[in-house]
Amino acid sequence: MRVQPTAAGSLATEAAPIAASRRDMIGTLRFIRYAFMPNRLRYCGGDDERTLFDYAVAREADAGLTPLVRRFTGALPYLQLIARSNGIADPFDERVVEAYWIGNELLEGVEVRQLYDALLERFGKQLQGGTKAVVLGKAPAGANPHHSFHVFDIHRRLGELESTMDTLDRCRVSWGRVVRVEGGEVALERQPLELREGRLVLGSPRQERALRAIDGRGFIDEPAPGSWVTVHWGWVCEELDARQRVNIERYTRRHIAIANTTL
Repeated sequence: MRVQPTAAGSLATEAAPIAASRRDMIGTLRFIRYAFMPNRLRYCGGDDERTLFDYAVAREADAGLTPLVRRFTGALPYLQLIARSNGIADPFDERVVEAYWIGNELLEGVEVRQLYDALLERFGKQLQGGTKAVVLGKAPAGANPHHSFHVFDIHRRLGELESTMDTLDRCRVSWGRVVRVEGGEVALERQPLELREGRLVLGSPRQERALRAIDGRGFIDEPAPGSWVTVHWGWVCEELDARQRVNIERYTRRHIAIANTTL
């Protein structure tokens, strides 16, 4: 069965060979799990919120999805850099998508010079003087093309979003332990991003609520209490295994430390 967006933005099925196998498109579907909510809030991507949501809920994809995700011009250059540096043809390969949003060994395959050159090409004309030097200096300081790096060191310097602690905390991909599920919401324990004595830190865990479904539909099955999930802009994206849980904290803490050197 092939899943296609209709003109109204809903999904229909038809008996036809799929244009791209589900295996080939699984990374693209995973990308939507994280990109959906900022797209819904009109921070990035095109005007395709409903179609993207329906694709991800159906967990099926075809080639019609590719041009939609390529409209996420904030994330795409990082995905392309990670893929190119690791000899991977598809920037939406599942391993590449995971590297950008969560973190994995592919980030270590991006050399300092490759990241430096990519930052210079992309932001060199937007940033001036000392700000430009600060951003370019993050590559030799140990930064990776991870979403947390863009949030902590790029977003606020480009003026793309309001530079508040709440915005930084909601924009980064965070993680939390599920306490209970209450309908379309999840109560979870999560470490908030805080500013203490002029430095970014992860605070003590506190119980918060995150949205997991809209009109009864979401991207994951009901998570069990004690399981770990990722959260982006107040939306539950996916469950984490032990490896992913370690990686997202590792790369988030790394980029907090790098950001603190030039706050």
